[in-house]
Amino acid sequence: MPSFIGSIDQGTTSSRFLIFDSKGALIAYHQIEFVQYYPNPGWIEHDPVDILDSVYECIEKGLKKFIEKGYSVSDIKAIGVTNQRETTIVWDKTTGKHLCNAIVWCDARTHHIVHDLNSKHGTNALKEICGLPISTYFSAVKLKWLIENVPTVKEAHEKETMVFGNVDTWLIYNLTGGIDGGLHITDVTNASRTMLMDIKTLEWSDELLKFFGIKKCILPKICSSSEVYGNIKITSLVGIPIAGDLGDQHSAMVGQKCFQRGEVKNTYGTGCFMLFNTGTEPVISKSGLLTTVGYKFGNEETVYALEGSIAVAGSAIKWVRDNLGIINETNEINQLAASVNDTGGVYFVTAFSGLFAPYWRDDARGCIVGITQYTNKCHIARATLEAACFQTRAILDAMNTDSGHPITSLKVDGGMTNSDVCMQIQADILGIDVDRPAMKETTALGAAIAAGFAVGVWKSFSDLNEVNSHDRTIFSPQMSKEESEQKYKTWQKAIERSLDWA
Repeated sequence: MPSFIGSIDQGTTSSRFLIFDSKGALIAYHQIEFVQYYPNPGWIEHDPVDILDSVYECIEKGLKKFIEKGYSVSDIKAIGVTNQRETTIVWDKTTGKHLCNAIVWCDARTHHIVHDLNSKHGTNALKEICGLPISTYFSAVKLKWLIENVPTVKEAHEKETMVFGNVDTWLIYNLTGGIDGGLHITDVTNASRTMLMDIKTLEWSDELLKFFGIKKCILPKICSSSEVYGNIKITSLVGIPIAGDLGDQHSAMVGQKCFQRGEVKNTYGTGCFMLFNTGTEPVISKSGLLTTVGYKFGNEETVYALEGSIAVAGSAIKWVRDNLGIINETNEINQLAASVNDTGGVYFVTAFSGLFAPYWRDDARGCIVGITQYTNKCHIARATLEAACFQTRAILDAMNTDSGHPITSLKVDGGMTNSDVCMQIQADILGIDVDRPAMKETTALGAAIAAGFAVGVWKSFSDLNEVNSHDRTIFSPQMSKEESEQKYKTWQKAIERSLDWA
């Protein structure tokens, strides 16, 4: 009898439910975009109920497609969860109702808190404990802001009537019963993005909690990324175990099968995220990268990674569509970009809420430079694609410096990789091969793999040798090294123009 694994992929702008078979083939899926809220400049929020409703709808409609193909829900052996990381949700532990909107990972409202902490302690004051710089990016500063600025949250924190979670915790809590016995858990990958977990012990750190003024009792239990946590109690998936939980970029690392030390992947989604497998010991970066947990399967050794994070990638294309209005559909940007051979000297630094790795400048803001009377919308479109590619080059250089072993090929996935134009630009700017799989849903596949391991669908990594291995596309550099280096130098000048704005 065939075995199938379901995967809930809850992202920044959309939710999805996907079903894979034991060979990693995508059998059925459904996707829904949900509302983004921008109450103030630099602020980005989600309604936690919107997140839940979108996931529930995706489950039901995805299952309908699965059943229409002749399968049964009982054929699904387990569910994996993967999620937008760092996004911060707080809710009342008695009613199960959220206390306010979620603060999204790329929200920059905590700029002043971060500035004050960095002035007093230094950006890297906590890096040896949690592997992360003090930044607007991570959950702890968002939670600190909520406690200090939202009266209902402050009171609930004082009275210990609230609980905190990232999106994985919120989903698992509600799917396993909510106030009726729902599990309050997270996994090591998501916990490693809060700034509250000790990267070596994989436990909540009393020192970090004291630093941010947060009570330990509101935090979820930290689990591995692959184990049976509990059974689903709502939707048509009732009775099926949730057995995998990874933050989206860690899940993509698993989905790309980066199981060996030195393997690296880059995901081009709302943001852009490169992870480099450093093995079973955490490596503290000296080049502006993040030290993070790669994954932990059950009782197996923890695998760590270095990460380079770019705040804006695919979301810049949505901005071009929704705010500039020069395209009607996101894929139209590829046609515009392909209609010109270059950007005509235009560079677009997409620092809408600051710059992440390797710069860590929350005072940066977006800018388009090099505009002349010759510039048209096609040049702007191509510069938008180039922006993610240049920032990826900066991160690759930092990884090469930290690892001491130059990366010779880059595995890629995510929505922007559908663009052959973008991937060729990336190969040209990096000067190395870019390797794209035929089935690009590697983030969802990673959560499915974690869940499948927990219930015995796969028993060793060698069982995955044939999973998503065929019909990969390789993009090789076609630009001279001299031209590529000159363009990158000009990009670095554009970066300088974006600084000291906020």
